[in-house]
Amino acid sequence: MDLSPGRSAERTHAVGAEDTAAALGSGSLPVLGTPRLLAWVEGATVAALDGALDAGATSVGTHVDLRHLAPSALGDVVTVLATLTGVEDGRLTFDVEATSPDGDVLARGTVTRAVVDEVRFTARLARP
Repeated sequence: MDLSPGRSAERTHAVGAEDTAAALGSGSLPVLGTPRLLAWVEGATVAALDGALDAGATSVGTHVDLRHLAPSALGDVVTVLATLTGVEDGRLTFDVEATSPDGDVLARGTVTRAVVDEVRFTARLARP
C-alpha cells in the first residue's frame, strides 16, 4: 500500500437539476443539495486512493464533518479537492474542500475512511 499523506484528487462537477436540494429531498430550493455535495466529496476521497491500496482491499467511509458554506445554482461549476492528511491503523483522514471557479470556498471539512478487505467486509452482509 502507498498511503502517504499528501495524496490527493480533484474532481469538477456542474450542478444539474438532479443535484439540487429540491430533487434530492433535502430542501425545496433549486441549489446544490448537501447530499450531492457529500457524494462528490466522498468520490474525491476514493479517487485519491486510486492505485494505492493492495489487491483485495478497498475503503469505506466511516465519518464525515462537512460544512456547506455557500450555495451553488444550476449550471454552476464546483471543484472538489480531497487530500490525504492522516494514516493511522487503517484509518485514513482527508481534508476536503469545494470551491467555485472564482476560488470561493463552498464547503470544507474532513472525511475518514477505513481500509477493509473486500471479501471479509461483504461476507458480513450475508444473511442466513
